Amino acid sequence: MFQEIGSCKPERRHCKRTTTTMEDNYHYYKMIVFNRKFKITERKPPPDVTDAFTFCTDGDSQMSPDHFRRFLIEFQRQEHTTIDDAKRLMELVLHRFRPNFTHCSFTLDDFFKYLFLDDLNFPIPSQVHHDMTAPLQHYFIYTGHNSYLTGNQFNSDCSEVPIIKALRKGVRVIELDLWPNSAKDGIHVLHGWTMTTPVRLSKCLKSIKEHAFVNSHYPVIITLEDHLTPNLRTKVAAMATEIFGDMLYCPKAGDNDEFPSPEELKHRIILSTKPPKECLESNKLEEELIAEDETPCICENANPSDETIGSNQESNVSNLNQNLSEFLRIDSEDEDGDAANEKPGQKTPREYIQIIGIHAAKANKELRLALEVGSGKGKRISMSEQTLEKAAEDYGSDLVRFTQKNFVRVFPKGTRVTSSNFKPLLAWMHGAQMVASNMQGYGKSLWMMHGMFRSNGGCGYVKKPDFLMRSGPNNEVFNPKVTLPVKKTLKVTVYMGDGWHMDFSQTHFDTFSPPDFYTKMYMVGVPADVTKKKTKVIKNDWIPIWNEEFTFPLTVPELALLKIVVREHDVSEKDDFAGQTCLPVSELRSGIRSIPLHNKKGEKFESVKLLMRFVFE
Repeated sequence: MFQEIGSCKPERRHCKRTTTTMEDNYHYYKMIVFNRKFKITERKPPPDVTDAFTFCTDGDSQMSPDHFRRFLIEFQRQEHTTIDDAKRLMELVLHRFRPNFTHCSFTLDDFFKYLFLDDLNFPIPSQVHHDMTAPLQHYFIYTGHNSYLTGNQFNSDCSEVPIIKALRKGVRVIELDLWPNSAKDGIHVLHGWTMTTPVRLSKCLKSIKEHAFVNSHYPVIITLEDHLTPNLRTKVAAMATEIFGDMLYCPKAGDNDEFPSPEELKHRIILSTKPPKECLESNKLEEELIAEDETPCICENANPSDETIGSNQESNVSNLNQNLSEFLRIDSEDEDGDAANEKPGQKTPREYIQIIGIHAAKANKELRLALEVGSGKGKRISMSEQTLEKAAEDYGSDLVRFTQKNFVRVFPKGTRVTSSNFKPLLAWMHGAQMVASNMQGYGKSLWMMHGMFRSNGGCGYVKKPDFLMRSGPNNEVFNPKVTLPVKKTLKVTVYMGDGWHMDFSQTHFDTFSPPDFYTKMYMVGVPADVTKKKTKVIKNDWIPIWNEEFTFPLTVPELALLKIVVREHDVSEKDDFAGQTCLPVSELRSGIRSIPLHNKKGEKFESVKLLMRFVFE
């Protein structure tokens, strides 16, 4: 709603703004030729909120703890709420807005303010609530790729800082690439065959020890891409043992074939790498396993997605995919990466072999053979995103069966030089536990990763759905390609949004008028559940009110993610980004909830939120 003096809304390139002000409940946009004023929308409860308040209070103007408990049970489906729980929550809210309150009761305005408090009314449970006593391979695990890189995959710095950031966000799998230093007497962490600057292994390990359990008590797995000589492996064993001490998990002879559970491995560090060749030969596994190495072939024509690490770094790497063969080896996997560093007769010390908690492997021959479930303790195999696509297409059932006992780690293809990421849903649908992402990047694929691991209190471990761990009487397993009956229907109401005027400048979205916001929702999951919805555009308003309901039928809600993106409509240019979040449908709590939005990197805005309602049928 606005009043205007002068001509119609000009395009940005034709007019010059001089000042913008806020007076008397209006936004004023002053330009050389004319002024425009836009009435500021008053933030007030949507009709559904007012109706809920009236219903729960029986028409009274004050909401007592008993009334509030009724709301939490009947509208929010928090059935186990006691009167004391309701009163404590009300007191927390009142202390923020009316610290001198004398009577524990809500007005309609208090109630509305509470609904917008995301720390008290978030749609996802904040506590660990999954069964954490199953074997480790029964969980999706928050996994990083080349965790030491600060930027792109070719010439950025290696540092312990991105490792620390990842751990503090709940990432539980850290990847380190180990190479001899120039003198061959020390160990560096770097992306091999590139121009990345190294960081010392000791620095990385000490940082992991210090920050591993700040955000989560559950185990941290370090995957090692090993390019070392046997002598340097001795140093790795000594270094890891000295730094981690009793935190280091070392499997013992006679251990059960099943991996321990996350609960049993709390505050433990697990190393995972390929066994040395002599170990493989002694166990007659050489035909099945070979060295694991992910040195990329970025000499090929790259097709990176639009999910990059930022405009500044984009400009630095825009030509990286041209003529890089002079810097890099042609081999995209370098499957025998450590051979060049070994001399005939040298053997890896026993102490190094003993600290490998999860043995890694890669298929040496046919992919299907690699996915055969053998006897004995499980292992971890790594595959690129392209190999995953082939495995899912040709051997999908074998892949699901394999992940019931073993680990699968999927890493980005080598041409993702700008640290973009691939969509993780295909891997999760087939049971892959470790979907490795470039955490220093950003984009839609990483938003989905953030969404999945908001589950289970953000501890970094998400229990896989039971159907991924079961086999039928004829050894049949879950097939995501098969369309199943609708299991649940999710109804989502988008009421309103607020906070942009506090987190953005008045002219951030539009130089000459308030923004025109709309919300898009994407349901991602198995193919049958994928869909998208969009609200109408609310013009010229910093506090958009939509009051629109959308319906999402779901056949496999356990694997569904609801991606929410707010944009600002622009007639002449690309619509502006105004915030995003991604929520795991299996974790959504019913009721009217506050949804905080994040920037493109996944960092939470200070004030920007949506008010939404979720109802399952």
